[in-house]
Amino acid sequence: MVQINQRGTFTVPKELRERYGLGSQAILEETPEGLILRPAATYPVEIYTDERLAEFQRMNEDGLKGFTFK
Repeated sequence: MVQINQRGTFTVPKELRERYGLGSQAILEETPEGLILRPAATYPVEIYTDERLAEFQRMNEDGLKGFTFK
């Protein structure tokens, strides 16, 4: 059993966090049977501008200068 405070937060005991691989983020999913708490991970995503894509293209072209394919 866990206590839920006035802000709606609760603490998962360390033993359970370690057993189920819960880190600093988790997914709380509603199902017909109740709530499920699962480990979650986030990864940074970079959205490239046209200028950044052109920079990548230039870097690739510069890297291939003087290279011959056999």
